[in-house]
Amino acid sequence: MLSDVCGRKLNTYLPDYVVFDLETTGTSCYSDAVVEISALKVKGGSVVDEFTTLVNPKRHIPGFVVGIHGISDDMVKDSPCFREALSDFLEFAGDEVFVGHNIQSFDLKFLYRDAQNYWGKTIGNDYIDTLSFARKVLKGLDHYRLSDLADYYDIPIIGAHRALNDCRMNQQVFEHLAKELGGQPQICPRCGSSLIRRNGRFGEFWGCLNFPDCKFTRDAKK
Repeated sequence: MLSDVCGRKLNTYLPDYVVFDLETTGTSCYSDAVVEISALKVKGGSVVDEFTTLVNPKRHIPGFVVGIHGISDDMVKDSPCFREALSDFLEFAGDEVFVGHNIQSFDLKFLYRDAQNYWGKTIGNDYIDTLSFARKVLKGLDHYRLSDLADYYDIPIIGAHRALNDCRMNQQVFEHLAKELGGQPQICPRCGSSLIRRNGRFGEFWGCLNFPDCKFTRDAKK
């Protein structure tokens, strides 16, 4: 949804959300453009609808980038521009919380930039970044790329680097991460993030995912 202020980053699990992903002409949110945007709408932890479209970036897609996601100039030549695609995506998403992998540092920057350019607004949906979420929930992994997390949970990675396939993979990863929270997620009464079971000097306890910013704890026996 368009807004005067950007949405907040959340560190919790919610059963209703929209997971989305972009493919682009490169990695710079200052000079590159979107070539594909896809999303899944999730209710009660299950996918209920999907959105996907290629986007004509009005520029050449470099060959090395085509080698990553497989989207060529010829594939997007008759596709809508991003103004139309972004408008359709925002209508699809409504005011749902966004979920995505590394969206804080990458995908959202493209959305914020272009919403400002097109309409003089930003995007106010709160969001959960599964990259930082996984780092808090799963301690000690060597890598936290989406493909690494999918491999950790035995989720097929066929079709990776196309936006809709990455959304499907990310949605399954997010649901698996939710289970790591110990059944029905408990919410921190101080900051609203999720609590997760941890082991300490005096046994198990519930700790806030926002640690060290939030140091709330609760005895696991309570």
